Formats: sequence, structure tokens, C-alpha cells
Amino acid sequence: MNPDFLILGGGIIGLSTALELARDGACVTVVERGVAGGESSWAGGGILSPLLPWNYAAPVNQLCHLGNALYPDWVADLQSATGIDPEYWRCGMRVLPPFDADAAHNWCAQHGWPLVQDDNALWLPEVAQVRNPRIIKALRAAVLARGIRLLEGIEITAVTRTGSHLSAVDTTHGRIRAATYIVTAGAWSQTVLGELAPHWPIKPMRGQMLLFRAEPGLLSHVILQQGIYLIPRRDGHILVGSTVEDVGFDKSTTAAAHAMLYSAALALLPALQNTPVIMHWSGLRPGSVDNIPTIARHPLIENLYANTGHFRYGVTMAPASARLLADLIADRPTTLNVMNYQWMP
Repeated sequence: MNPDFLILGGGIIGLSTALELARDGACVTVVERGVAGGESSWAGGGILSPLLPWNYAAPVNQLCHLGNALYPDWVADLQSATGIDPEYWRCGMRVLPPFDADAAHNWCAQHGWPLVQDDNALWLPEVAQVRNPRIIKALRAAVLARGIRLLEGIEITAVTRTGSHLSAVDTTHGRIRAATYIVTAGAWSQTVLGELAPHWPIKPMRGQMLLFRAEPGLLSHVILQQGIYLIPRRDGHILVGSTVEDVGFDKSTTAAAHAMLYSAALALLPALQNTPVIMHWSGLRPGSVDNIPTIARHPLIENLYANTGHFRYGVTMAPASARLLADLIADRPTTLNVMNYQWMP
């Protein structure tokens, strides 16, 4: 039997979308070219906030705000269903200068975000984080427990359009048909659709990170300065990120990025001087204009939707994006203005 929905891409957006649709009673299949969540979903740092929200457009902040409101119950449900703790932690974030203090205070006052300024730094106590590999593990387990079909290691080779509908997707696993198709392929979204989305401004943007193996308690909150951040984990590991590089689909790591991130980490936290770096990796974010994702129906194809292009904030936006798309498909009232996330031809 053909599924109600075929989701093309099994990162955090694809998995969360599949869960949301399955909760509505739909039969869902997810196709993933590698392993579920193995690209930018796994590679990110897990900060659940735009780094400096007052510097972002309203559609980004609105989606992130809804995501943050949903996160505590969302991760609790995932943990209850799977026994896997995504390590949600409202650890707070300290922003070091330079920054626009007036813009920060005005934005936080307008949006009801607590903000404290002291010692020439900003303290945002409501900023939370999750541990990316663990939330992916929990989502994958929850998807399978729901009876959602997850096909990993499956490449999409062609999509077939018949008039105003998508009629089939050809894969290395064979041809798959569904009533409705949803593209959640992140940086590969435009590649998947080809001529069906020739001008879609979604492209890969590489980010590199380092991981320090520190002792628990060395750092208990996120530190941010000029786009570089340190993220502590409860077990003592500390991440430093990240680069933003327009290098196509090149996922290699570079000595220059390693040196820059290492130097920046020590400048932010000199106590890392004698702490070993145990990992250096990269991921390809789905770059989009102004970090605004596409959460919409295709302008010409009635049964083709997208939930992609979240750039740096896919983890933050995931539960809200899934909810928004499910509401849109079901023709339910939406919390956010869907026109902000339209699919432009």
C-alpha cells in the first residue's frame, strides 16, 4: 500500500515532521540518503536560540520562539517514548562584547525575554540546549516505535511529475509512490528536486566544530562572542563552533579552521589550555536567505510540500516547523503566519 506521505530526507526536520503527521493518523515513509540525522542535524551544537535574536528577522525569531515553547514537553515525550534522554538543559548564555546593548535590551523587553547586563556582558538565562546526537537517537527510536517506515541508505534518483502532481519518486530501492510528498532534505533539497525547483535559494554552507574533553563543572553555560561559542555538556565535554563556509558539498575539515576555533576557545576560556581536543568535524547546513526556511506547498505542484532551509536553526525550529507544516496540510489554523515561509517559484 502506498503511504499517505513520503518524506524525502531523514534529518531532525524530516523525523519530526514524520512524527507530527503520524500523530494525526497518517501512514508515513521517510527516505534518507545516509543514516537518519547523520548530516547537519548531528553536526550542530544544539543551542536553542538564534545567537543574537535581535539581529534576525521576525519570521526566524517567531519560529524559534514557538520551538522553544514546545521543546520541554517535546523532549519529555521523546524520552518517555524511547527511554533516551536528549539532555535538554536551560543553561543560559553569556554574550561578550562587542554587541548592541540598546538593540538587545529593546528586543528582550518587547518579547518578554529576561536579560541582565553586568561586567560589560549580557546574560540570557532562558537560553537552552540539547545534545544533537541524543535527540536524533531519540527521534529515530520514536519514529520506528510509531510504525513509520524509515528507509536509510536510499538515494533519490528521479522525481516524476504528471501535470500538477508529483506521481512517483525513483530511488536506489525502487520506485515509491505516495499521496503527498514532502522535501526535508536540508542542504540537498534543491538537488533532490532538480528542475522542479530551479531557483530555490537553498545551498550547503559548511560549519566546522571542535570538541574538548574537559572535567564536569569547568563551564556551566554557553559563552558567545562575535559568532564563536562554547557549549558545555553535563558530562564535561565542551564544543566550540563554528565556521560558516560557502564551499559547496565539501565536508572536509581544515587545519585553518582547527587553529582558528582552538585559539578562539582558549581566548574565551583560558582553562581549556591543557584540555585535549578529541574531535574535529564538519556539517553542511541548508543555507537560505536570511535564515528563513521554506515551510509551504510547491507553487505549481499540488501534492508537493517543503520543510527545509532552516540554515543554522533547524534543531531550534524543528518542533515548530513540524507543527506548522502539519497544520498547513490539514488546513488547520496556524499559530504563525505561513506567508512568511512561502515557496517562491
